[in-house]
Amino acid sequence: MIKKVVAHTMLLFSLLLFTSCFEILEEINLNNDGSGNIAVTFNLSKSKSKLASVMLLDSVNGYKVPSKEDINLSIKNAIDHLNKTDGISNIKKSVDFDNYIFSISCDFKNVNNVNAIFKESIQNQNKREKTNFSTTNYSFNKSNKLFKRHFVYDTSIKKSFNTLKSEDRKVFNDASYTTIYRFKNVIKSVSNNIAKVSPNKKAVMLRVAAIPLIFGEKSIENTIQLINN
Repeated sequence: MIKKVVAHTMLLFSLLLFTSCFEILEEINLNNDGSGNIAVTFNLSKSKSKLASVMLLDSVNGYKVPSKEDINLSIKNAIDHLNKTDGISNIKKSVDFDNYIFSISCDFKNVNNVNAIFKESIQNQNKREKTNFSTTNYSFNKSNKLFKRHFVYDTSIKKSFNTLKSEDRKVFNDASYTTIYRFKNVIKSVSNNIAKVSPNKKAVMLRVAAIPLIFGEKSIENTIQLINN
């Protein structure tokens, strides 16, 4: 990745190689006018004892172990990029080295501002690796209150996974990707059959294990229709 937010958070991903369990959490609180807040959290707390030992080393199995300074600089660079993105404000970070939980959040004027954060990185990734990832991750139609989390599977995900050593692949056995979206209006329907709507019908959670996601058997794509009132 180029020197954008995705590139600057790659050190967080490198920590995942030394864990046996981790979760990536994507949360959005969306207002009726299309503005809102997004937070992305890397939760490695279930492997904190192992990570505490790993962080004392320079490398493990040929992989460089990032230092606390490396991770803090990576997060700082990501925030610097967010500060330069139109429509993004109220940027916050949370860094917990005791439990190995890292989070970045920000407000946005509309979901296109969030798409813009990753657009250039995705375009360069597609060009370099001959992949076909979409630069549109989210969309929201204010008129009919239709929110979409876009995700187009690319077989390169599976190919990259298969290039890993068998021991490294085991890292993903207990990993997961979770999305939680909260709305002001009541949810009428969701398209993803593994998504769960909250009792008050104003939030939806979708949790996908990493392996089915990598192999294209499950998806985080979801179309959420809100009641327009």
